[in-house]
Amino acid sequence: MYYYKRGVIMTFGVAEVTLAIIVGTLAAIVYSLRVLVLMDRRIERIEEHIEKAVERVLKEEFKIEKMNKKRK
Repeated sequence: MYYYKRGVIMTFGVAEVTLAIIVGTLAAIVYSLRVLVLMDRRIERIEEHIEKAVERVLKEEFKIEKMNKKRK
């Protein structure tokens, strides 16, 4: 593989190309893990909001049930 830098032809050997591939793959893995962590945090927040909404609905249902028991 040839690399042109300021008019000078530099050659990359098999070791350099292999190292570049490994470094690129590691960078992709790190980026993917970062995205997964961000998605996990977002899902966690969504779950918390759902839990709060369910708690509010349950409180309202208990109030309605108490009111219905009192009427009977």
